[in-house]
Amino acid sequence: MITETTYPVPFLYDILRQKPVPAAPVCLDVPGSKSITNRALLLATLADGTSRLEGVLFSDDSRHFLKCIQELGFETQVDEAGRAITVRGLGGRVPLTEASQYVGSAGTAARFLTAYLGLSQGVYHMDASEQMRRRPMAPLLNSLKELGCEVVYGPEGTEGHFPFTLKSHGFRKDTICVNIDSSSQFLSALLIVSCLCDRDFTTCVEGTHGMSYIEMTLKMMEQFGVQAKRISEHTFLTPAGQQYQAMDYRIEPDVSAACYFYAMSPLLNIPVTVSHVHFDSMQGDVAFIRILEKMGCRAADTPRGILVTPPENGIFHGVTVDMSGCSDQAITLAAIAPYADSPTTITGIGHIRFQESNRIAAICTELTKMGIKCEESESSITVWPGVPKPTIVETYEDHRMAMGFALTGLRSPGIVISNPGCCRKTFEDYFEVFAQITESLV
Repeated sequence: MITETTYPVPFLYDILRQKPVPAAPVCLDVPGSKSITNRALLLATLADGTSRLEGVLFSDDSRHFLKCIQELGFETQVDEAGRAITVRGLGGRVPLTEASQYVGSAGTAARFLTAYLGLSQGVYHMDASEQMRRRPMAPLLNSLKELGCEVVYGPEGTEGHFPFTLKSHGFRKDTICVNIDSSSQFLSALLIVSCLCDRDFTTCVEGTHGMSYIEMTLKMMEQFGVQAKRISEHTFLTPAGQQYQAMDYRIEPDVSAACYFYAMSPLLNIPVTVSHVHFDSMQGDVAFIRILEKMGCRAADTPRGILVTPPENGIFHGVTVDMSGCSDQAITLAAIAPYADSPTTITGIGHIRFQESNRIAAICTELTKMGIKCEESESSITVWPGVPKPTIVETYEDHRMAMGFALTGLRSPGIVISNPGCCRKTFEDYFEVFAQITESLV
């Protein structure tokens, strides 16, 4: 039974291992992509004219983003039942020159709106949840200060973190360098608003984390009519004179959400298809399906969506993988790793210490509580095979901890997820969908 405080995960493995592998796959739909939804909302406000966004994700994060742009004075029409939002953009102009913004725990809203408002003309008071107040903002704020924005911290403020006030004066320079070791969103934010500069604008980057999200940003910018050219590995040029154009835009299903269900394939020895998820997705998490292939699964792109089938002998392998390009799935892989036939090492994930929780520490803490051997370094985790023992999984107000570790309980009894409601951040009915799928299997 799902409650606001706990979700006891149904133990299915003993039942399912007595059955043959189902011939027909489990088929399901997932909501729209959070990453694409929030980028599209920002691009629609920057565009000249009215855009209609379809397939929108409605979750805590996207609602915070939507409420922020509404409180800035942008005209919107919202159809939650139809998963659509219409936004009237003003070609880069912000309707209100003074406003207060509360971004909740939404990292994209925090970084994207800060860049947009910090390079506009006005005074904007920015605040966030306690969780978001702990997350880093300094690289972006330092870049904005170099470009001419005044950043003022109040008595509650800590330098480099929410809350703060932006006193913005547009672009005072035409070049900036930003470090993305703790978040690629800093670079995405600056790239998206770079066309507001009245000169050619150069953006340099230090670090390589999260480049799949940068590629998504660049592609979406181009879809809305602005091109930022990569002129070297670490340098982007946005030619002056470009303008985002209003358009009707269809948002892809959330591959991050799909991956939890694809992980059920090796875990429970079942085939799984998620509708409209294909290998040509803009989302970097599609690489997780390739990791499942390395573990022994097979994957085929069908007209309905990618079909993942389990290993022929029902045994999947441990792997060593660099997940810097799909780090949101590090928890997912760690959650199923105890059931592999050899250790699993996940590398390239040092930055996830600075996300909704310190995810490396959280993974190791919860696996250790289950009696699973694991080791962490600054940027990696190794998980050894074992039999998880009953435990209550602390989720640290982190939606991915809740969603990922629910998988562990499908194959070991007595796993209870604490605070399943934290999934509202990106997938508010995750556990309802999870329960529907698991009930259909028995």
